[in-house]
Amino acid sequence: MRLTRTADVWWKDAVIYCLDVETYRDGNGDGCGDFLGLTQQIDHLARLGVTCVWLMPFFPTRERDDGYDITDFYNVDSRLGTLGDFVEFVRTARDRGLRVIADLVVNHTSDQHPWFQSARSDRSSPYRDWYVWRDEPPQDGPQGIVFPDKEKSLWDFDEQAGQYYLHRFYKQQPDLNVANPAVRDEIARIMGFWMELGLSGFRVDAVPFLLETSGQQDAGELPDPHDYLADLRAFLTRRNGEAVLLGEVNLSYQDTLRFFGDPQSVGDELTMCFDFIAMQKFYLAMARRSAEPLAEALRERPQPPRDGHWAMFVRNHDELTLDKLSKDERQEVFDQFGPAKEMRLYDRGLRRRLPPMLGDVERTKMAYSLMFSMPGTPVLFYGEEIGMGENLAAEGRLAVRTPMQWKADRDGGFSTADRDRFPAPMVEGEYGPEHVNVADQRRSGESMLSWIRLLIERYRESPELAWGECEVIDTGHPAVMAHRSSIGKDMVVALHNLGDEPVDVSLQLPEFDDSHELTDLLVDGTTKISGDGHAKISLGRYGCRWLRVCPC
Repeated sequence: MRLTRTADVWWKDAVIYCLDVETYRDGNGDGCGDFLGLTQQIDHLARLGVTCVWLMPFFPTRERDDGYDITDFYNVDSRLGTLGDFVEFVRTARDRGLRVIADLVVNHTSDQHPWFQSARSDRSSPYRDWYVWRDEPPQDGPQGIVFPDKEKSLWDFDEQAGQYYLHRFYKQQPDLNVANPAVRDEIARIMGFWMELGLSGFRVDAVPFLLETSGQQDAGELPDPHDYLADLRAFLTRRNGEAVLLGEVNLSYQDTLRFFGDPQSVGDELTMCFDFIAMQKFYLAMARRSAEPLAEALRERPQPPRDGHWAMFVRNHDELTLDKLSKDERQEVFDQFGPAKEMRLYDRGLRRRLPPMLGDVERTKMAYSLMFSMPGTPVLFYGEEIGMGENLAAEGRLAVRTPMQWKADRDGGFSTADRDRFPAPMVEGEYGPEHVNVADQRRSGESMLSWIRLLIERYRESPELAWGECEVIDTGHPAVMAHRSSIGKDMVVALHNLGDEPVDVSLQLPEFDDSHELTDLLVDGTTKISGDGHAKISLGRYGCRWLRVCPC
């Protein structure tokens, strides 16, 4: 493929790396990660092969929801640095060829935000209608409590305001009223502000909640919420034609497809959507050691608009949600990967990282190989590149948001301050920094870090995986997940053995004959194709192979 035809849609073969500034690296010794420390580690990301950094919220906050309760959308939390430090980070990242995107969390604010403080103080406040108020909770309002262990209702009575306000998340996070044109204009200003400081787009938090209008008194008269999302995309594109909106949309495939926009066009709403369905079926497939659940998801997944794309992940910063699996399927995954109650969250997900769940290095390496080979932009959560574990002593989702482990000492090279000043507890035991860290793995060719670096390098060298047409292949062996990605006659075939026993499979490639062969991309070697298009492939326990079809 010609790079001149694809470079402006960079997100289709990007490698996105999500991190939280406060847990990544402390640069001034106060115990909290900051932009100074992050900037000093930018070469780690460049060497890894990352092309885009996704920053979790770094704005001023009361820290009631790990930074998602924002008190000022136009500044940097003082613990993390200054606007100048942010700009220096973005400039340095750009110097290394990395783009930067950030969380856009505008479906709610902190209850300590000046807008809400003004709104609650006076019914005639210009900010009163920036939030959703009712004298009594409406019967036809939004349904479904996001955090059932912490909240019992979506409405909370505010004594000062004398009314109930809507909060989809915690009660200290009142929802913004996106039906209000002034709120919509403000969201555009927020986006424009950070783009002027160098961002290349946003990961949009909780998109369906952002667009929800149920419970609004004039909901029937409001414009289609998707028209608003299209307006945001149009604004983004006017400011920077290469910028992206990466959406968190955990819905069925058909419902998610609507958030890309017009399927007959290039897509005029979200640029990318996370594939929550394939992620959850991935864990069901791993639990069963059977490829079928994941293969079924890929067969059912609809094509996004021409310039839209799916984003693939096996772990993110939240609980590992399994809410789209049936109750019995979810229990299968729990039994395999979260047998203890403290490993689960909200009865719908896991608060664990992948290596401790799988408990086998080769199985973990195979899982990441599978993620990078599937159609869609791969997204890594910080620490995945070295196989970090979780700390179940931390509350809720914070179990997987522990400090990054840079070297083999008790504090992991994260900070020189006392541990009691860290924003989160370190991982302990066999996955602690004494055993799992960047410095040691950088010197080992067999490490997880070296493996992830190799996968990224081969992924970036294989445009078929990002741009090609994907087809699931039936090898006749239930444990083997096989698919082919093609652009014209160029093809890469990926095979992954989800089982713990070696297998031999027969691969059928009817459009090729013995004038072609299969070249291994992850190791040295070739495999012959017979005259009738068959190739015999051996896979070890949890084995994985990427094979390019080449002329002999």
